[in-house]
Amino acid sequence: MRLNEVTYTDAQPVDGYGPGFFRIGGEVHYGTLLTGPQGTAPWGGYSDAAPLLDLADTIDVLFIGTGKELSHIPADLRRTLEDAGLGVEIMNSPAACRTYNVLLSEGRRIALALIPV
Repeated sequence: MRLNEVTYTDAQPVDGYGPGFFRIGGEVHYGTLLTGPQGTAPWGGYSDAAPLLDLADTIDVLFIGTGKELSHIPADLRRTLEDAGLGVEIMNSPAACRTYNVLLSEGRRIALALIPV
C-alpha cells in the first residue's frame, strides 16, 4: 500500500474535538465556530447567518455540525443559505468534521460551522 501525505491548501483540517472544543490546524478553539478558506473564527450559532452568507461566493457546500446528536437546523436558516446558493449538509459534529477533512483533502470548496459536542 502506498501512503501519500495530504497537503491542505487554503484551509486547515480538524485535528480533534472534545467536550466544548475543537482542534483545528493544531490550535484549540472553544465554543461554536466557523472554519474554511477564510480561516477559523467564533460563530454565533443558528441566529448568526451573516458569516455563513459571506461564504456564498467562495464555497459550494457548507457542513453544519449540530453537536453530539444530529438535529435539524431552523428552517428559515436553511432556506436563507440555500437561496444564497450554498449547498447545506447537516450532520452531527463528529461526522461533519470527518467529512470536512476528507473533502478538504480533495481540494473541494467547503466550509464547516460547528456546535461543540
